[in-house]
Amino acid sequence: MPEGDTVFRAAQRLHAALAGREVTRFDLRVPQVATVDLRGETVHAVVPRGKHLLARIGGLTLHSHLKMEGEWHVYAPGERWRKPAYTARAIVGVQTADAVGFDLAMIDVVPTADEHELVGHLGPDPLSRDWDPAEAARRLSADDRAAHVAVLDQRNVAGFGNVYANELLFVRGIHPETPASRIDTAGLVETGARMIRANRDRSARTFTGEDRPGRRMWVYGRAGQPCRRCGTRVRETALGARPTAERAVYWCPRCQSAPDAQ
Repeated sequence: MPEGDTVFRAAQRLHAALAGREVTRFDLRVPQVATVDLRGETVHAVVPRGKHLLARIGGLTLHSHLKMEGEWHVYAPGERWRKPAYTARAIVGVQTADAVGFDLAMIDVVPTADEHELVGHLGPDPLSRDWDPAEAARRLSADDRAAHVAVLDQRNVAGFGNVYANELLFVRGIHPETPASRIDTAGLVETGARMIRANRDRSARTFTGEDRPGRRMWVYGRAGQPCRRCGTRVRETALGARPTAERAVYWCPRCQSAPDAQ
């Protein structure tokens, strides 16, 4: 599931393959930007911002968002793609490599000076150089919604998705329905930043410290299984800012006390 750490690694791969090189192939397969042609321009950088990717090419920025299914692959020229061609939404090629974006949910092209119109609403990003934990904690403290919902809101903190929300709240002992304004948001932010930075360079995330399949998660995806700390059965429900945005929520009823008990 693409979250901030996945996007960070994708940006690193794309930057290594494209930066400093002239674009020789450019194809955007979505109607609103299908006529844009950046061949002959130089790729200056590919950078992550939360769950967003920004490829700065010439004076423009190619923006993409992976959502749930999106992926960027890098191929040698002529190499066979690992996903069907009909799922390709963006192709940026240079003499030595082709970057192909599959199943991308969002694609935009804007002047680089106007990137803020696309990502300016995002909260602090724990994987960025300008990470501001105090501001992230302030935004979360001002949010009266359930902690799980508040952590997922990219306007509070950029980069945490549903896996992180579940695992982070378990590690901090916070029931997912507890209002974010009632929790130790500074501690939550500090733990979350350590988690995502530790996973930043791993191909498979781990939250437990173990790297064996089936042992990497505390609660995510483990409904009905015993809590790794206390043995109580992990429970599952759904929460979201609105019905169409609900996400699966997992928690231990013993390790994460209910809001009225906190």
